[in-house]
Amino acid sequence: MKSKTTAAILALFLGGIGIHRFYLGQAGLGIIYLLFCWTFIPALIAFIDFIVFLIMDENAFNSKYNKNQTLNISLNTADELEKLFLLKEKGVISEQEFQTRKGKLL
Repeated sequence: MKSKTTAAILALFLGGIGIHRFYLGQAGLGIIYLLFCWTFIPALIAFIDFIVFLIMDENAFNSKYNKNQTLNISLNTADELEKLFLLKEKGVISEQEFQTRKGKLL
């Protein structure tokens, strides 16, 4: 899962060569930053990115850059709940144990 703080630090210190874009999974933009790093324009844009990352809400950052990770976590939780339900239906675990484990998952 990508961190907003890490992206901001990379943008500040190594943003002129696009490292923060590679970190965020935007290799195309990272390559553009690399190609034009000699103009110092990417460094200016990276500083703006740094400020944007600092003021960006954590939920907005996650919805933009951590989409797939959030989806995988949800799918894993759903799979685990289904397994717990099947164990309860087979009588392997009690209703109380099912509710306890379900509470921990959610």
